[in-house]
Amino acid sequence: MKLVLFGATGMVGSRIAMEASARGHQVLAVSRSGQSPVPGVTATAADASDPEKVAEVARGADAVASACVPPRDGSDPSGPFLALNEALVAGVRAAGVGRLLVVGGAGGLEVAPGQALSDQPGFPEAYLPEARAHRAVLAYYRSLDDLDWTYVSPAAEIAPGTRTGRFRVDGDQLMTDDQGRSLVSAEDYAVAFVDELEQDAHPRGRMSVAY
Repeated sequence: MKLVLFGATGMVGSRIAMEASARGHQVLAVSRSGQSPVPGVTATAADASDPEKVAEVARGADAVASACVPPRDGSDPSGPFLALNEALVAGVRAAGVGRLLVVGGAGGLEVAPGQALSDQPGFPEAYLPEARAHRAVLAYYRSLDDLDWTYVSPAAEIAPGTRTGRFRVDGDQLMTDDQGRSLVSAEDYAVAFVDELEQDAHPRGRMSVAY
């Protein structure tokens, strides 16, 4: 499978590139720097907020993936991050690619029916703008009916760790372990992400990944 991956040099994107490449998929790693996150993976420079450039690099791919994150410059990221995703979708459409996978956030996951994690007392204030940005983007994807998209939410805590290949997958619910923690390694998140790339088990929906 040919995968065009935007945001490929970040913590999550680099691990998705590594996992997909290790499984034999042809990965084009796209970032503003144009650096390859993994030895042997082809890389190119492009801006995901430029629809024409997205279309140029995505043309001929089986799927496009985005590991882009909201801007963290202190401003409200909701508008710019939504605009980036709208541009990405426009470019994917222009390229004729029907499949898009998106690295999502955990803040919008439900702790109870209709109750999002980021709305709960004690949710870290520093992460609220990013959580709101991700929730706006998910609402946008849910409005699309002409694209096979999947939004992949990680656990509340995601960090570099070990690839175990053992994790749980759900939908809109926040998953926790026996100690009440919601976590997953970036490596195992990448395993689940590439599994979804291969299986397309959650078309036009959100899936979540946690231990």
